[in-house]
Amino acid sequence: MKVAFVGLGVMGFPMAGHLAKAGHEVSVLNRSPAKAERWVAEHGGRTGKDLAGAVAGCELVALCVGNDDDVRQCVAQIVPAMAAGGVIVDHTTTSAKIAIEMAAAARKTGRWFVDAPVSGGQAGAEAGTLTVMAGGETEAIERVSPVIAAYSKAVRRIGGPGAGQKAKMVNQICIAGVVQGLAEAVHFARHADLDADAVYAAISQGAAQSWQMDNRWKTMVEGRFEFGFAVDWMRKDLGLVLDEARSNGAHLALTALVDQFYSEVQAMGGKRWDTSSLAARLDRE
Repeated sequence: MKVAFVGLGVMGFPMAGHLAKAGHEVSVLNRSPAKAERWVAEHGGRTGKDLAGAVAGCELVALCVGNDDDVRQCVAQIVPAMAAGGVIVDHTTTSAKIAIEMAAAARKTGRWFVDAPVSGGQAGAEAGTLTVMAGGETEAIERVSPVIAAYSKAVRRIGGPGAGQKAKMVNQICIAGVVQGLAEAVHFARHADLDADAVYAAISQGAAQSWQMDNRWKTMVEGRFEFGFAVDWMRKDLGLVLDEARSNGAHLALTALVDQFYSEVQAMGGKRWDTSSLAARLDRE
């Protein structure tokens, strides 16, 4: 398929690379042209001078940009330039409101918009093992699923437009609570003079086991927080969660509290630390 990928950050760069390896004709665009040129040097394909040039005639355009405003601006330029009947697949984590708005705008022109946020982080993007939560029309999702399978292990339609973004919010709520619990567990073990390795070996075989425990226990104990998803990004996501909760009446006391804790981590200078840095907040002297 003729594909364009817009946004070559730590996620987008390897995701677009998997598309090229899968044999698709890929064009790319990034806010900093040098990164797009580096991608082309590594993977082939092409880059455009502007957004319209990069997506011209493409049947699928994937987005991995920053926020709602970025998505709105991109879609306005993409729709007239891409192939008739084409599909925009938005991997950006945004509000559900913008996903619904963009889906309606695309359908008016005979195109499709699928909100498709991902879980798995930078490691998942590099390994091609992301989980995609998709919102949109069944026909559009079925068309693009074989293509985006190049960088994902699972693509699941959650519901209509906006449902993918709401599912990503559920994902972030779960992560926030688990990471805070893990941070407190590591903190408690240290103050109880326990052997952290021995504790992990014991409890990771039981009901406390989680992906976060298996991948972040050791690094949290060691005070290393340079692994992937940054605090700034998590706070953006939790802001979307809490805004949606205010709209739908959900009560998210723990999520709001963890968001506050992340603001304290930012104040400590941890804006670009990974999300497990909640442990650093507890270990302040």
